[in-house]
Amino acid sequence: MPWKINISKSADKFLKKEKFNDEQLIILLKRFLANLQGSEEHVNVRKMKGRWLGYHRIKIGKIRIIVKVDFGERLIYVDRIDFRGSVYK
Repeated sequence: MPWKINISKSADKFLKKEKFNDEQLIILLKRFLANLQGSEEHVNVRKMKGRWLGYHRIKIGKIRIIVKVDFGERLIYVDRIDFRGSVYK
């Protein structure tokens, strides 16, 4: 069963505004999943704490991507994509 990717409205808006390529996002999320499953893919990722408990942060330069992974449903939910100063607000 393949993985599904759901993107929030705000994340989709950022992708369109900044002309962030969907292909780049898909490749990054594939590398992120491989990293979570024990592969040696280099992705700057951290588990989040506090109100973001259960989410992961992927860092690409000044851009941060906040995602939640459901392994049972094989679903990746991209909650937010924004620059580092604005993403956590």
